[in-house]
Amino acid sequence: MPQLNKLRTALPGGPGGSTASPSLARLRTALTVFFALDGFLFAGWVVRIPAIKHQTGASASTLGLALLGVSAGAVVTMMLTGGLCRRFGNHPVTVVCGILLSLSITLPAQTHSALALGLVLLVFGAAYGGMNVAMNSAAVDLVATLRRPVMPSFHAAFSLGGMIGAGLGGLVAGGLSPAKHLFILSGIGLLVTAAAGPVLLRHPAPKPASTADDAEKPRRLDGRARRTVLLFGVIALCTAYGEGALADWGALHLEQDLHAQQGIAAAGYSLFALAMTAGRLSGTALLERLGQTRTLVTGGATAAAGMLLGSLAPTTWPTLLGFAVTGLGLANIFPVAVGRAGELAGPAGVAAASTLGYGGMLLGPPAIGFLADWFSLPTALTTVALLAIAAAALGYGAPNAAQT
Repeated sequence: MPQLNKLRTALPGGPGGSTASPSLARLRTALTVFFALDGFLFAGWVVRIPAIKHQTGASASTLGLALLGVSAGAVVTMMLTGGLCRRFGNHPVTVVCGILLSLSITLPAQTHSALALGLVLLVFGAAYGGMNVAMNSAAVDLVATLRRPVMPSFHAAFSLGGMIGAGLGGLVAGGLSPAKHLFILSGIGLLVTAAAGPVLLRHPAPKPASTADDAEKPRRLDGRARRTVLLFGVIALCTAYGEGALADWGALHLEQDLHAQQGIAAAGYSLFALAMTAGRLSGTALLERLGQTRTLVTGGATAAAGMLLGSLAPTTWPTLLGFAVTGLGLANIFPVAVGRAGELAGPAGVAAASTLGYGGMLLGPPAIGFLADWFSLPTALTTVALLAIAAAALGYGAPNAAQT
């Protein structure tokens, strides 16, 4: 298998080649919009978690259990979405999940107990999980066709959407109730899906010539390839755990432990997302310069150092700096891991790595909640640094992509 930045697959030659590039450009733009929308909606939800926690009267541990609803819904649909993508196509599944995600984001603000919150988060998590597998599968197809390691650019759009969603959430937190805020986000999501969805529906996913004959069949993997997919899924889990922890608990740490104002607390995740965006925008150049292994190791070590500062600093500004450094470190690890799994096994590989990866993002917050009750929230957040170090170690020991 070639390295992520040296994919061998190419556009089919022959007549019509001159029209392929504009079509691919439109597909890339539309897919980028869906990644940004996903981050925007998810961030809009997470910055209102402190208000919804107060609304439901949940403790840290019961809130963690309620957040497990997102995990359960997402993991179930992630296991199913690979098959749905093979049957109906990556693009239609992405559009349908975009609609469902936009509608389901209104539900958490209508709840007044931790149990009800957990139940509606099952629906939100199902839409979120399905959309992430489908759009990542579509991105893997496009990366293979373009023959450049542009996967980080899609995830940069997710982070940019998250930064905008968190920033707007911080601005309106004091003036809009969670119900009104999330209803507005739902309308924005539906409008964006209506604008970008038809592009995906009109254009089928590009299939490189080498895979055109067996595009409809799941790839058969030998034992080594299966272990490699699993390994990259675990790397994705280790880093996504940190992203989920900061998304769901970063604002609460700033507000509760460091007594920051609501707007500053919400800005913590926005700063983290901004750093991830910057890191992912430079991800293609970084992969071409450093290669897969050094990118993974450097990113994991940087994230660990940043999270130790962010979790243990006694005042607000060093904590914000730590969040930013963590974002830079984590930026390209998840895209590399998911892209590599997709390169090996198509939608099934993306589904496997995404299930593990987003499982880490979604199971992390409940784990942080329990650890916060048993010890303290700052102590619980240091587990992000431990898993970032684990990701660096696994990345160092991963089979060289150029020889896999």
